[in-house]
Amino acid sequence: MTYFWMCLRDQHDHRLVLLAGLVCMTGTLCAVLLMRQARDSYPDRSIRWLAVAGLTAGFTIWATHFIAMLGYLPGTAIGFRPWPTLASLCLAAAATWLGFLLALRHRQRSMQALGALAVGMGISGMHYVGMMALALPMRITLDWHYVVLSLIFSVVPLYPAMTLCLDGHGYRSSLKSASLACLAVVLLHFTGVAAIRLTPERLSVSSDLILSSQAMAAAIAGAALIVVANCLIVLITSRHNREAIHASERDFTLLARGISDYAIYMLSLDGHIANWNAGAERLLGYGEAEVVGRHVSIFHTPTDRARGNPAKILTMALESGKYTGEGWRKRQDGSSFWAHFSLELVADADGRPIGFAKITRDMTRLKEDQDRLAKLTAQLDTALDNMHLGLCLLDARHRLVLHNRRFAQMWDMSEEDLAPGLDLDRLATRALAARLPSAMDGGEHQHALATMMCEAVRSADAEPTIGEFDDNLVLSIVSRTLPDGGLVATFEDITDRRRSEAHIAYLASHDALTDLPNRARFGDWMEAELARAHAQDRHVALIAFDLNSFKEINDLHGQAVGDRVMMELSARLNAALHEGEMVARLAGDEFAAGKPLASDSDLDGFVARLAACFERPFDSEETPIVLSARFGIAVAPMDAETPEALLNNADLAAQRAKASVAGNIAYYESGMDRAARTRRQIAADLRMAIVRDEFHLLYQPQHRVASGDLTGYEALIRWNHSKLGVVSPDVFIPVAEETGEILAIGQWVLRRACSDAAAWPDDLTVAVNLSAIQLMQPDLVRHVAQVLIDSGLPARRLVLEITESAIIADKARALHVLRQIKALGISIAMDDFGTGYSSLDTLHAFPFDKIKIDKSFLLQSSTSHQAVMIIRAVASLGRNLGIPVLAEGVETAEHVALLAQEGCDEAQGYYYGMPMQLPLHDDLDQACL
Repeated sequence: MTYFWMCLRDQHDHRLVLLAGLVCMTGTLCAVLLMRQARDSYPDRSIRWLAVAGLTAGFTIWATHFIAMLGYLPGTAIGFRPWPTLASLCLAAAATWLGFLLALRHRQRSMQALGALAVGMGISGMHYVGMMALALPMRITLDWHYVVLSLIFSVVPLYPAMTLCLDGHGYRSSLKSASLACLAVVLLHFTGVAAIRLTPERLSVSSDLILSSQAMAAAIAGAALIVVANCLIVLITSRHNREAIHASERDFTLLARGISDYAIYMLSLDGHIANWNAGAERLLGYGEAEVVGRHVSIFHTPTDRARGNPAKILTMALESGKYTGEGWRKRQDGSSFWAHFSLELVADADGRPIGFAKITRDMTRLKEDQDRLAKLTAQLDTALDNMHLGLCLLDARHRLVLHNRRFAQMWDMSEEDLAPGLDLDRLATRALAARLPSAMDGGEHQHALATMMCEAVRSADAEPTIGEFDDNLVLSIVSRTLPDGGLVATFEDITDRRRSEAHIAYLASHDALTDLPNRARFGDWMEAELARAHAQDRHVALIAFDLNSFKEINDLHGQAVGDRVMMELSARLNAALHEGEMVARLAGDEFAAGKPLASDSDLDGFVARLAACFERPFDSEETPIVLSARFGIAVAPMDAETPEALLNNADLAAQRAKASVAGNIAYYESGMDRAARTRRQIAADLRMAIVRDEFHLLYQPQHRVASGDLTGYEALIRWNHSKLGVVSPDVFIPVAEETGEILAIGQWVLRRACSDAAAWPDDLTVAVNLSAIQLMQPDLVRHVAQVLIDSGLPARRLVLEITESAIIADKARALHVLRQIKALGISIAMDDFGTGYSSLDTLHAFPFDKIKIDKSFLLQSSTSHQAVMIIRAVASLGRNLGIPVLAEGVETAEHVALLAQEGCDEAQGYYYGMPMQLPLHDDLDQACL
């Protein structure tokens, strides 16, 4: 520090030092005023003022430095190099402009500090570059301790100077800011000069490249003129600004006093009214003379005054600079109005508070509208909160605006979780995490669920989008776009409805008793499996089976036992299934099973598992029940390519399995389909055969064995089909019995045979076969009697032939009907005796008029001793019971001899004559049905 004071005292011309300080103070004050002009015009014309301020500050600092350098007395003549001198000027101007720009643009403390640092570094750079411009016959070195100190001096005072410049108002703060900036420049200069160490040496620079002190003085004078010119510009600009401000204030005063819609008036710091405009007089009812000087609390309600609200409002406005509020206010006449007011602190040029400016407006109508709106809003909120739908409103950027209570309940979220402004993606993630915490594991599943919800809301097509987020959460989401681009979305929890629909769909596709798939479900499954098998070039097997004699179980044990057996069977079938297999209950005791086949052995194993379900008896409260089934198998695509055709073919195979005694499994063959089609055609054509007169009767003669005399004929029906030709009774009679057409055919045969026989000799009988279905017909006896009356045939000449199997189905009823027929005088013959049931109990229960031995025994008599024994036994039985015996199938004289030997009464067969038409009557009108 000693060297610093010695340098200042002994090595400077104090007159030039004072001049430098005066120039510096003047220039910095000018720069401060220019900076404030740039601040007040920001951002419109701030660049121009910043440029002038930077130029002024740069020239000021440069001039200050070189005036002081002219006063520097190093003990020898000095000169100045031109280029470093010019560079120092440019550096000073550029650095100050950059610092001002940084501080003004951002108006933050940190940026003001950065601007001060830029200006300080610029001043320091200018100084030391200017030192390099000195031309001395000495070598210049620097003491780095003073250099560092000079850098600190150049920066530290500039930060408060920059703050006062940009934040302050009035000349006092301007002088403070300029003084601090001048201090930084002066301290930098003298500390920097004190850092110089001179060592004599020869000057190596040409003299024509050195600026003399006189030239340098001229340059400095020019710089000083620039500074003075800028000062004049500032003074003129400030004067114009003051005049503009005064004019603006005058105009504002006139405007404020002339405004009638707003009450505008000034208050002192303690709240007393200082002035009054026309709007205040109109709004509050007081004249200016009546109110000026009175406290502002006269406008407040007694309640406000009791609570101290006027003083509180003034305090808050003083602390924060401005206070805005609403409340009820009183007029001079005692009426009230809802006021919206603004109280703003007013300060003088030095920033000291001098009072308040208050603006008040009557907002009573707006208040009433707001109250009505609030009431409507409350009603709307009540309606929204009582909706069964969850609702949320999103703005144009898809951020949450509002929601109803149901929405929060639906997602198990609190009001804090649904803060307005929450974007849709975060809303979806947060909602799903609250409702489905186990599913929201932070992985891909969570992202997929959240994306599903966002897409459903953003779809905005006014059509429901079903979001299946979980088994316990299924929502119907409807979204609509609002005119402003926002969205309103509603959420309906349809989980229970979906469960009900799924349950209904399940019931529609499953059997109610067994819970097995039904026919429709099995058909859909087969269709899908067939399509998959076709794509993969694989086979699918369909197995049809029904339960043998299940009806008898229900009849003997009751429906409840039958249901239990059916459910146990279904459980066994389900347990026997492997993956990809299905068993369905089609109807009653009809079942079907399906399986895709990877190999032939798969089918064998599948059938074996199904058959194993019938090996064990089924539990019953009485006795164990044994069930069996016959299986028909069809394989796609060889046997059929559609579910319906495949099932039909499997049914055909199952029917063949029933008819077989060799096993309980049959595979579909193409011939079955042809036979079934033929059978269906026969069934369809039987309905019209009588109408088309396609039936006719043949008569086979019956003779006494002993004498050979003709005793009568057996009527045999024949069918001349229009397309198939002659159809055997063995073919169409079973079909007629299945379809029920046997009733009409039987009536036609009976009526035609009786009509034909009526024209025969009186001693000849006619035999007509009676089926089991006809025997069970309630009006059979009445119909037979009516036919005898209509034809005129005596009852003794009619013989009705029945098989014992027709009696077995309902023996008591059958025997009762036969007794009624026999009471008419009609003879009853047991047909095909020796086959089927043929029990002696039947012969004992009803006195038949004739026994007919089946033709199979007589045809085998030449090769089978057992057949001869049966013929002998039946003939002997007939003699002992007094019942005539007739043998069928007589074709040779040997057959006649055998029958005569065994004592048979009558015989019929090709030996006596072929079945033939007998033109013994005129055609009668058909009277059938």
